[in-house]
Amino acid sequence: MTTETQVIDEGGHDHEHAHSPHLQHHFDTLDQQFNAGKLGMWLFLATEILLFGGLFVAYAIYRNLHPEIFEYGHHFLDPKLGGINTAVLILSSFTMAAAVRFAQEGKQGMLKLCLVLTLCGACGFLGIKYIEYSHKMVHGIFPGKYYNPDEHIL
Repeated sequence: MTTETQVIDEGGHDHEHAHSPHLQHHFDTLDQQFNAGKLGMWLFLATEILLFGGLFVAYAIYRNLHPEIFEYGHHFLDPKLGGINTAVLILSSFTMAAAVRFAQEGKQGMLKLCLVLTLCGACGFLGIKYIEYSHKMVHGIFPGKYYNPDEHIL
């Protein structure tokens, strides 16, 4: 057995100098960390565009191939509840973004208020979904083993 000491190169992080408390250990500078995060966010957005782009294309194809099914489905939608739900989601997104900003600025009171408003928006969204889905289930409209869309169309 040898008693040699092996030196490991830590890529410039010998920890003999002070780092910013916000700098993660695998980055050399805050600028490098920021740019890596920015690149990661752009990659995430690109994958979301690809995913939802594919879903919208699939929707367009099925809607074109089976217009009668989509026309029939409109009878079971409530535009008022859908509009309210959309407004709740947009407002909740705004209050959450504001909460993040207030957290960055150290404004604890406004942060808590925005988080409570976001939570209220989430509860409102779930309440509206409960109303919508309950109405459909009362009429026997739900997916499952025994659901036959041809029965309902004709």
